[in-house]
Amino acid sequence: MIDEPSAKAKGGYARALSLSPAERKEIARKAAMARWGDKMAKATHAGFMQIGGIKIPVFVLEDGTRLISQRGLQSTIGMGTGGGTAGAHRIARFVQKLEDKLNISSELSARMKSPVLFMPLRGGNPAYGNEATNLIDLCDLLLKARDRGRVLTPGELKYADAADIVIRSFAKVGIIAVIDEVTGYQGVRPQDALHVYLQKLIRKELAAWVKRFPDEFYENIYKLKGWRWPGMQKNRYSVVAHYTRDLVYERIAPGLLEELERKTPPNEKGQRPNKLHQWLTEDVGNPMLAQHLYSLMMFQRLAINSGFGWNRYVKMIDRVLPKRGNTLELPFPDHEIAGG
Repeated sequence: MIDEPSAKAKGGYARALSLSPAERKEIARKAAMARWGDKMAKATHAGFMQIGGIKIPVFVLEDGTRLISQRGLQSTIGMGTGGGTAGAHRIARFVQKLEDKLNISSELSARMKSPVLFMPLRGGNPAYGNEATNLIDLCDLLLKARDRGRVLTPGELKYADAADIVIRSFAKVGIIAVIDEVTGYQGVRPQDALHVYLQKLIRKELAAWVKRFPDEFYENIYKLKGWRWPGMQKNRYSVVAHYTRDLVYERIAPGLLEELERKTPPNEKGQRPNKLHQWLTEDVGNPMLAQHLYSLMMFQRLAINSGFGWNRYVKMIDRVLPKRGNTLELPFPDHEIAGG
């Protein structure tokens, strides 16, 4: 037999029903403050990032962590925008399902299940947010699921379509730069922030050589240039190394190419004894390289299928993945851009 609720419980329930939404929020805010107090992270900068016509609230915390609001993360991929821990658990369950179907192991579902509770810039109620790079990892997972086939339901395919838009907008480093710009943080971040960031990308000791660049990346360069592809067994044209520096290392992070070249100086024959990517860290540098190459190859495929040539392709990359500090060209209509 189920016990009847106590008079105290009945009174609390009745009081909750009589409260306005604003009063309930204020009670929740006070409860969170009582629980976390001064330990709660606080935002120092805030702004909006626009992706595919959606304005997404973004923040920078006191320790420099970049966040996307919980609701913003969900709306970016077209998922219902239930916020707080309920929304976090929903998207975490979805990510876990994809990981299980793809038979891959990652910490993304765990990260999604534990969003960051923080105090917004202007106070009010505490809010939940996800670290910015979680969005890119989520999009990458969605695209893998779509490529595998029969993993996403027909209703979930829209999430992968939205992920395509996000990946086309920026790679992992780009999202950090965009948030810094829209929040105004780029003007006050520590002077050594870039140095500290590069330390996360570049290892102190040279790693053994491992194949990092897919054959398709180079084959597509040849196709876009209109050259005959000789295969990977033949030496590539020397200018391809210049294209690799321009498209890859100069766009992953500001100052990355210069630091990698400093660590691998040319010998007396003018040749570098090691590959630049052998200096990239396993936990940050190499995943960012892989993500960037994926974005480049996606645009290569798009350009080839559209009948575009090399110049048109480079213009596309300059717009979507520009070098840090470069001035973008004026967006002339497509018919005014000469193909090839």
